Amino acid sequence: MEKNDLEIDNLPNRLTFFRMLMIPIVVLALYFTEDTPLWLIPYAHWLGHIACWIFVMASITDFLDGYIARKRNIVTVFGSFLDPIADKFLVVSALIMLMGLDRVHPIVVIILVLREMYMTSLRLLAMSEDVDVPVSNMGKWKTTAQMVATPMLMIYDEFLGLNLPVIGTALIYVAALLSLWSALKYSLSMIKKLQEKRSEKRKFKKEQKLKATT
Repeated sequence: MEKNDLEIDNLPNRLTFFRMLMIPIVVLALYFTEDTPLWLIPYAHWLGHIACWIFVMASITDFLDGYIARKRNIVTVFGSFLDPIADKFLVVSALIMLMGLDRVHPIVVIILVLREMYMTSLRLLAMSEDVDVPVSNMGKWKTTAQMVATPMLMIYDEFLGLNLPVIGTALIYVAALLSLWSALKYSLSMIKKLQEKRSEKRKFKKEQKLKATT
């Protein structure tokens, strides 16, 4: 291991911690949009906006911590573990709260959440097998659609002349469809890579046996 592999206190990790701290604020803001206490009633209209912009800010830190880590070559065990966990906690928490507010259909939430779990398991398998399967453009489009739809559904009102409930709902359905397609594509690509690796191993063993007999 390099000297900084076990480091915790660095800028990318601080941004990841910040993102984790934003999750309960997003959850509470969405929760109180429906079960609004008396002292918050005058500000109830803005709770969705608060959840939206905090979600957007937290999402920006996801881009920033990765960019800074690559730019400064800061790769740590803690960061590699916590960064994807923070992303999933943020997205899954938001989806569950939006489902509770009847702004996202439960089937869509199930598809998106199970897809995240499935892809995490596949990536762990790829790492254990030392197989590199790059993220497809389809997966990137899915993430973009989901990350644009989610804050729109948090506001759930007209904003700057845009009908956010309609646009957000359409985009979240697009994200669900793309998530299924990209997961299938990733799975097939990984199966192919694993078969190629197994074939190379068998070929190598045969060559070693031939060398041993000559």
